[in-house]
Amino acid sequence: MTEETPGFEEKPDVPSGATPDDAEPQAASEEGAAPAGDASENAGLVAQLDQVRTALNERTADLQRLQAEYQNYRRRVERDRVAVKEIAVANLLTELLPVLDDVGRAREHGELVGGFKSVAESLESVIAKMGLQQFGKEGEPFDPTIHEALMHSYAPDVTETTCVAILQPGYRIGERTIRPARVAVAEPQPGAQTVKAEEPSEAAEDKENGGPEEG
Repeated sequence: MTEETPGFEEKPDVPSGATPDDAEPQAASEEGAAPAGDASENAGLVAQLDQVRTALNERTADLQRLQAEYQNYRRRVERDRVAVKEIAVANLLTELLPVLDDVGRAREHGELVGGFKSVAESLESVIAKMGLQQFGKEGEPFDPTIHEALMHSYAPDVTETTCVAILQPGYRIGERTIRPARVAVAEPQPGAQTVKAEEPSEAAEDKENGGPEEG
């Protein structure tokens, strides 16, 4: 049986020629290596986070661009739909204009009576709801954008080119003219303005000379 020496403690292996104090710095260096590893891991996480943020910003920009394109597409489709509807209505009403002309002539001659009158009024009510508007009145100035002159004359009582007769009324839908008003126009008499301009000058001369000479 081996006897243990009282007070004897085992010590870590120490290389030959080294003292126990040399083992303490080695343990301290091993403990300091752990924070360095955490720092490199944190740097990697930050880099990954930056990449995710960049990708998120790119996807957000793509989504915003797609939303803007979709809104533009919807507005374009709605605008085209309205335009197609207006064209279809205009084409339909254009085909009905000769019927409206016949109704107008019948009304002028007092032939719009009985059942024919009721049908004509119903037709005019329907086309009014569809946006058709009639224009063209006697005495209004001639406008080549909405009037078509079929007859021309001179008149002493007009100061500008004027519509003196409406041969066929014009029709429009909103701001779109589907048929100009066909009119007869009258212009001022040539030289009428010159004569009117000379009359005040002659009166002024008489006034300067003391009035007309008495016989």
